[in-house]
Amino acid sequence: MSAPLLYLASRSPRRHALLRQIAIEFEPLLLREAAGRDRDVVEETLDAEPAAHFVERMARTKAQVGWLRVQNRKLAERPTLGADTEVVLDGDIFGKPKDRDDAIHMLKRLAGRTHQVLSAVALRTADGTEFGISASKVTLRRLASAEIERYVASGEPMDKAGGYAIQGLAAAFVTRIEGSYSGVVGLPLAETAALLARAGIAVP
Repeated sequence: MSAPLLYLASRSPRRHALLRQIAIEFEPLLLREAAGRDRDVVEETLDAEPAAHFVERMARTKAQVGWLRVQNRKLAERPTLGADTEVVLDGDIFGKPKDRDDAIHMLKRLAGRTHQVLSAVALRTADGTEFGISASKVTLRRLASAEIERYVASGEPMDKAGGYAIQGLAAAFVTRIEGSYSGVVGLPLAETAALLARAGIAVP
């Protein structure tokens, strides 16, 4: 295995898999993002914060927190990648469901409608932070309450923005996607590759 080219400031197995898909060697930095006093990143919107501003702020924050962790631990200096993905409908940002009822509520709102998925990526280097964002539209078919409840019972929605995984069981719900499939999954690869190229990291 080649030496890592960068750090990925994310626990997400989807982001890990997507970077590997484009043959980028990386070392994960496991930030604390779950609820609790010791979170490295507080994923909460500011008052009246637009969704696009929020995903950019989160991606930049994760990249910066990861960069600082590398400095503090005196690790080998490499570019640090941060990312954030959010589902947006009617101006509301759908993060990860808090519980089963929240997941059901999200899916009932999304069913039969087209929503937006914003996926932001930030790359922190010694020269500063570069940023990119993808905006996609996803349409879900109408869903019966029993379908939603069975899906939520599978456990798949619980760590996914919007309460669904397009790369998982919820693929059966999606009738149309306009934009970046990888962005909907969690890491927009075209935008990521462009940031890496500007930092001198070639994507095969």
